[in-house]
Order: sequence, then structure tokens, then C-alpha cells
Amino acid sequence: MNDKFYSSNSEGEKTKRRDFLGVLLGGGFLAWLIALLYPVFKYLEPPPVEEAKVTSVKIGAVDDMTKNSGKIIKFGNKPVIVIRKKTGNYVAFSAVCTHLDCIVQYRKDYGQIYCACHNGRYDLNGKNVSGPPPAPLAPYAVKIVKDEVIIHVKEA
Repeated sequence: MNDKFYSSNSEGEKTKRRDFLGVLLGGGFLAWLIALLYPVFKYLEPPPVEEAKVTSVKIGAVDDMTKNSGKIIKFGNKPVIVIRKKTGNYVAFSAVCTHLDCIVQYRKDYGQIYCACHNGRYDLNGKNVSGPPPAPLAPYAVKIVKDEVIIHVKEA
């Protein structure tokens, strides 16, 4: 009778030990897996980029751009389209279409700012005139100082 009593306890202890070892090994494997994958995911995640705080950009001399032409410049991290009208005056707007964030371009043949993504068009005041763009382009101020064209953030 004593033998049966001890053997059943011994069997119960073995199952408890097996369960404990299974949990211990499973937890160790999980910790190892996390320690292996965490650096991989941190490496693949791009670091945060601080936005450049730019208030003005020199784009060149007044005569660098021909009349009735446009070009895209970088204003910090953002693209800006600068257009020299037929009259010789300069205008500048955000080069990001208000529909789906495509980059716009100046089309001489239309005399308008054009978004190739969905045939959106803006006039030379930045106002949306056709296509799906829901809002006008954000304007930038253009100043000419000592024969240099300078683009500024337009103050509200």
C-alpha cells in the first residue's frame, strides 16, 4: 500500500515537472525569438525625420528663367513650383496637387499648372479650374531683391 501511494505521488510530480519544464522552455524560446526579431524590426523602421524649418529660398537671378516657363524647387522638404509669366512676373505655389498629392507641372501649351495624375488644372493664381482637385494650391510669396528671386512663406 505504501508503494502505490509513493508511485502515484511520484507520477504526479513528474507531470508537474514536465509541465513546468515545458513552460520554462517555451518561455525561453519566446524570449530568444523576441531578442532576435526586435533589432531586425527596429532596423527596418525608418528613423523620424525632422522637418526643415525654411522660411525663404533663393532660386537665382531674375533672368535665369525665361518668360512663360516654370520649374520645381525644393523648399525645405516640400516641392514648390515657380512660374515666370509671359509678363515677366513671378508666382510660386505648392507643387503638391490637392487631390492625391501628385507633383504638378507648368504647361506652356495650356498656360496653366497641370496635374498629370487625373488631368487636374490650376490657373496661374493657383485656383483649381478643372478636374478633381478640391482646393487651390497653397501660395508662396515671391520677392526680387538685388536681381535675385527669393521665395518666402506667405504670411496669413
